Amino acid sequence: MSDIDPTHKEDNSRRKLIAGLGVLSLFPIAKMATAFNKKEVIACAPELKTVKFLTQDGTLVEVDASKIKAGKEKISNQQLQSWVNKEL
Repeated sequence: MSDIDPTHKEDNSRRKLIAGLGVLSLFPIAKMATAFNKKEVIACAPELKTVKFLTQDGTLVEVDASKIKAGKEKISNQQLQSWVNKEL
């Protein structure tokens, strides 16, 4: 005769399952607690986006992108060569 009752074995496995689920439910709570402790980083100055342009005398300059109109028309190499004033 065996002293182990089959219903006692089922109760033990249920308790292990419930305990396992309880432990797993603590992970999201721990993650939220660490998320609240993060420090926010404040930027010192806003980054300005600049665009490089070639002036008519042949020098390369950087211009703030907010000062430029949205006309996006490209010119050919031949037009560019005739536009730049080269002083030799």
